[in-house]
Amino acid sequence: MTTLDDFPPPAPDLEPPRLDPGRAPATLDAREVSAWFGPRKVLERCTLTMAAHQVTALIGPSGCGKSTFLRILNRMHEVIPGAAIAGRIDLDGVDIYGSALSATQVRTRIGMVFQKPNPFPAMTIRQNVLAGLKLARIPAGDKNELVEASLTRAGLWNEVKDRLHEGGMTLSGGQQQRLCIARALAVHPQVLLMDEPCSALDPISTRVVEETVAEMSSDITIVIVTHNMQQAARVSSFCAFFLVEEFGEPGRIVEAGATRKLFDNPDDPRTLDYVSGRFG
Repeated sequence: MTTLDDFPPPAPDLEPPRLDPGRAPATLDAREVSAWFGPRKVLERCTLTMAAHQVTALIGPSGCGKSTFLRILNRMHEVIPGAAIAGRIDLDGVDIYGSALSATQVRTRIGMVFQKPNPFPAMTIRQNVLAGLKLARIPAGDKNELVEASLTRAGLWNEVKDRLHEGGMTLSGGQQQRLCIARALAVHPQVLLMDEPCSALDPISTRVVEETVAEMSSDITIVIVTHNMQQAARVSSFCAFFLVEEFGEPGRIVEAGATRKLFDNPDDPRTLDYVSGRFG
């Protein structure tokens, strides 16, 4: 059972990040990013701009480094023993691996939603929404207002407003995933990373989550990993195609550009082969 005790507290010598509801969506710039797990290189010099107010989809076959790249974007890769990176990631021009931002501050500005819904089972719906604030030691202000606003943005408020003191695990799979989105939104991130958020959901729940992503994209930068080409076409305006060209080699970005162009008229024939279903 996962509880707050499973997560290490922020380092005591770091000032807790302050909640800023006025934060604007930010641009993420990855420059020449390479990654390793121990001696094994898994990403090779990936460069990608993920623009503010935009949904960027990361596509490609399994094992090509998409999820690793996503975790590098909010410093989750570094918590894996033996993991290493090279290159630079800028959040509106500030190096997220530099001295200006702690890991905790980075993760409040760049939130993440995982493949499998992971509400804290010992917490109520309301407590789940507020959990990120507690983990980062951020003052919440009016908690009732924040809970309602976060659940509304995640498209869940009307379904749970009379059930806030029930356990988060009492919700359906799709509702649990939107609860996790609300939890991420409660700290007012500038960027939201989503790692195959619909892969464990039924088609109806998938549609609702996709609608939620579309609604959120007006005021938050979103980067989503998906194996579903139709989903990438529906929800994103920009795509990056990752590929491992030979067994044992690291993943690379083969092509990046407007989603419509990558699907209709890509520059690289390998991109066309993938989006048209010839492999992957």
